[in-house]
Amino acid sequence: MRELILEAAREIVVREGFAALSMRKIAEAIEYSPATLYLHFENRDAIARAICAAGYADFARELVPAMESEPDPVTRLEIMAQSYVAFGLTHPETYRLIFMVSPEYASALSEGNDEERAGEKAFFELVGAFTQLRATGRLHGDQTDLQLAEMLWASLHGIVSLKLTCPLFISQSAEEMAQQLLHTQLYGLLQTPE
Repeated sequence: MRELILEAAREIVVREGFAALSMRKIAEAIEYSPATLYLHFENRDAIARAICAAGYADFARELVPAMESEPDPVTRLEIMAQSYVAFGLTHPETYRLIFMVSPEYASALSEGNDEERAGEKAFFELVGAFTQLRATGRLHGDQTDLQLAEMLWASLHGIVSLKLTCPLFISQSAEEMAQQLLHTQLYGLLQTPE
């Protein structure tokens, strides 16, 4: 029943936005009374949070394993950039839910359980790649590893967001743009051998 409720809620949010999500509307969609929903979720916000948590878990399942299996941090960053863009373009509704629709639900997840914090885990894999580059003396500059990860994440988010909302604005494929972006940012940060 919980999955049925979440799927109906997700469809409502994708179709009409978080503002349209209500216990009554979900109950109508699954043809149960609103009271039934309260047996599984405390309120509408708990359902919205669960929708975002599931989206972040899907996102992390695509990014984290590929990154964890690669020892070279530069290659790991390339994999992450391509996986990030591929996820956003392959799962546009989920991407919009977790990154573009309602920040209060996404930000609440940083206080949740492991599944709810899956997006945070993916982000800190990215931070870890920069930390490894710095530890091996391959980075220069005074930005922190966290700042570098935020900069790359924000840039990738911009590519996916533009591709989803203004597809005619970008003349090249999102994958090509992500690759060029990563190389431009990394080559500006990496130490050149002397």
